[in-house]
Amino acid sequence: MKTFDKILTAIDFSENSAYAFEYALTLAKQFNSELTIMHVINEPVDLRGFYVPHISFEQLEREIEAGAVTMMERFCSERLAGFGNYTTAIVTGIPYEEINRKAEEIGASLIVLGTHGRTGLDHLIFGSTAERVVRSASCPVLTIRLSPEG
Repeated sequence: MKTFDKILTAIDFSENSAYAFEYALTLAKQFNSELTIMHVINEPVDLRGFYVPHISFEQLEREIEAGAVTMMERFCSERLAGFGNYTTAIVTGIPYEEINRKAEEIGASLIVLGTHGRTGLDHLIFGSTAERVVRSASCPVLTIRLSPEG
């Protein structure tokens, strides 16, 4: 069996992504892998030209990014005690494209993602980042669905 020397996991700070992260961390420990933890800030809707009170579009982008940095720091400090072989990345863009771009950039041997398991109309409307990553990734992708018990 191949080993996974570089594991990429993408988180959105939801319970679901935290659950999937635990799998990524377990695998990283088991295979002595470098773990990259990334968060993708969805490209915001460009509000320029519309009235947005009290804040500029650029200021809003800066505040969203600062909030993501704070959340990433908290997430890592709460979950990575004793594990130091990791890096973090916060990027802005279309999630599945950025996840695949980062996987290529670091030479990931495995991507671990949470999936919401949407079906029907929800799946049609919201799509699936995990599904899009699976379809276009150049390495194996492990998708983890939050168990019904939580």
